[in-house]
Amino acid sequence: MSESSLRDRIERYYATVPLLFADAEEFGTLRLFVRKAPGAPYYGGPSHARPASTSSVTASVADIALVRARQRELGVPEAFEWLAEVTPALRGRIEEAGLPVAERPLMVLDPYRPLPAPPLPAGVTIRAVDADDPALPAVLALPGLAFAAEGTSMGEAGPAELAAAAEKVVADGRPATIRPSLRAGHKRLIAAFAPDGTPLAAGHYHAADGTTEIGGIGTLPTARRQGLGAAVMAAAATHARDHGVRTVFLAYAQETVARIYARLGFRAAGTTLLIANQPARGQ
Repeated sequence: MSESSLRDRIERYYATVPLLFADAEEFGTLRLFVRKAPGAPYYGGPSHARPASTSSVTASVADIALVRARQRELGVPEAFEWLAEVTPALRGRIEEAGLPVAERPLMVLDPYRPLPAPPLPAGVTIRAVDADDPALPAVLALPGLAFAAEGTSMGEAGPAELAAAAEKVVADGRPATIRPSLRAGHKRLIAAFAPDGTPLAAGHYHAADGTTEIGGIGTLPTARRQGLGAAVMAAAATHARDHGVRTVFLAYAQETVARIYARLGFRAAGTTLLIANQPARGQ
């Protein structure tokens, strides 16, 4: 697959996968995805569905202001996300509007390269988590603990903290929000479990038109340094391939993580730009 073809597939993914969960509102050359039901809010970005003759037109500061006003009206973060190589001039306009821009390099999995199965600690298993799995609340709570303790070093949050976080997840109704997507097959959750059933690492993906981004890979801080993140990533990518996905990609923020994924067969594949400090699109 050529680099331009790969970028086209990733761009189409960013433009279409939110439509599984959101409506699209147009603001000049920009589009904002607005959730149809409760859940993590989506982003604004270039209106990818435009004809080729207009898709490269840079958004105006006025377009950006309209999207931000709508986001404030909705009570969601002023988030934007787009591919740097496809719409390079948008960065300057976004920064001109006063929003800081961060870079998230992308990596893509060679579609013809077999995925290794990283070794697991004794007794640890990996499986897909469905809508009726009793572990669902804990799996949904895990990334919050993982991402709160940045880096890959061992941390203090463990099973007790996860159990408390899972209770909060149940109380805020998140499992009920997620279950319809799991039942429809729009969202897939993959997790590694200790012998006693405690989730130790988890990740997710949403497939659209044979393409998916794998995200939310996080490890319980007390369970780090055992290769669990890599094992979950490999299992998620294998699961996606087994369900018809041809293009598997991811974004990363740390070089240490990139090196781990490179050993699984991922290679560099462009850059996503987004507003610095905007909330991650989690589970």
